[in-house]
Amino acid sequence: MKIVCLGWGSLVWKSGDLPVAGEWHTDGPALPIEFTRVSDGGELATAICLNADPVPVLWATLATHSLSEACQALREREGIPAKRVDGVGSLHISPQTTGLLADWARARGIDALIWTALPARVDAIEGKIPTTEAAIAYLRELTGEVREHAKNYIQQVPDQIDTAYRREIRAALGW
Repeated sequence: MKIVCLGWGSLVWKSGDLPVAGEWHTDGPALPIEFTRVSDGGELATAICLNADPVPVLWATLATHSLSEACQALREREGIPAKRVDGVGSLHISPQTTGLLADWARARGIDALIWTALPARVDAIEGKIPTTEAAIAYLRELTGEVREHAKNYIQQVPDQIDTAYRREIRAALGW
């Protein structure tokens, strides 16, 4: 069974214990990704944001034997508690599965997909999406190691994750 993980943030350059088999490929499906999640480390991380313009994400094959094993590995890498019902998305590709992700996966001989499905978060409120102005204001207020970490995060996100917020952050802060 060929199981693939989709990525658009730190997972790509810091996979940790996620059993990635090989390299991250740049020809992933286009998904609505934006810098809208204030993460535990203070960075403004990328997340699926349904009102964002789609960008091509990255993907890597996982060395796992089942979809549940792959989901558990991603959950552990992302620090998502087992009791949380969301946080990891998955799709098993069957002959009846339709849609953008299924078509993309089927064309590559992929049997299943997983991805981090944590929502936008601001002021510790899950699902709250910051405006571009609020995102830049948040980043400007950061200091010290947290600011440096946030800057490094944005600079390390692959260039193909070219979002509206990223362009505004780059223009305002030079990141």
